[in-house]
Amino acid sequence: MTITLSPEDITRLCERVEGAQARGHAIPKLTGEYPGMTIADGYAVQSALRKRLIAQGHRLIGWKAGLTSRAKMRQMGVDVPSIGFLTDRMARPENSAISLAGLIHPRVECEIAFVTERDLSGPGCTAADVLNATDYVLPAIEIIDSRFSGFKFDLESVIADNGSAALFVGGGRPRRVTDLDLATLGVVMEKNGEMEAFAAAAAVLGHPAEAVAMLVNILHGLGESLPAGSFVMSGGITEAIAVAPGDHVAARFQDLGSVSIRFTA
Repeated sequence: MTITLSPEDITRLCERVEGAQARGHAIPKLTGEYPGMTIADGYAVQSALRKRLIAQGHRLIGWKAGLTSRAKMRQMGVDVPSIGFLTDRMARPENSAISLAGLIHPRVECEIAFVTERDLSGPGCTAADVLNATDYVLPAIEIIDSRFSGFKFDLESVIADNGSAALFVGGGRPRRVTDLDLATLGVVMEKNGEMEAFAAAAAVLGHPAEAVAMLVNILHGLGESLPAGSFVMSGGITEAIAVAPGDHVAARFQDLGSVSIRFTA
């Protein structure tokens, strides 16, 4: 991957994204001003953002795979998955009331989260490697929030925006991967008691462990690896569902239980 932006431009775009995230205001997609921006440039901006947040006291706890299902790729008009980082300040408790204050385009996704017990590194990390290094999996809901005007963006911009990461909630009951058939595991997303979407976890690159392997291999290209004890969101199984204050969302996972949250202003 080739970085074409200057260090000054990377810092400038990092500050632009951080400001949009912190103040909850929409910005134009970054490629509008930098049409030659590459995927490597997007990750350079994301890395600068991560370093800045860690310097402010955030603690890196894991990573997220994004745009890993065909439904999400179609919805967002992209054809390559991406990754983003997760910090402790993004986590929210299950069954809690989550304020949407400061979010611009809040949407929810149901995902399978992996917690690792051994280090993983690329290149050539496989789904089997991921399963062998997994301590347990659990159901999760991710609250995403693109900071780009009209929820319109391209892959380079969304990577710089940390894959639209905002908040996440883990729940249900942890299970060993040897006790499950993750690819065929079904999930239903409900909003206010009505079914909004349903799918099997195979919608995520054929198997959610494939998404985690993809993430590890992307990390290798960035000069990094996935340490033991990481919390990894494997990507939305269905399309993202828009939410507003007053909404109640439940994701019901076959063999993994459910995760419920409600939203306030």
